[in-house]
Amino acid sequence: MAEDKLETVTLTERQKKAQRSRSIAIGVALAVLVVIFYIATIVKFGHNLSGRM
Repeated sequence: MAEDKLETVTLTERQKKAQRSRSIAIGVALAVLVVIFYIATIVKFGHNLSGRM
């Protein structure tokens, strides 16, 4: 019953292109953050690991 009330929106080609561009930008930003956190972790814990050996 609830499915009968759902409305769908049809995007234009311009809107689809803008949405794809935003999705790519968000994906790139997330990848950059992951790399930054990874490097920061290596730098932070790298000193501790080198002192133990």
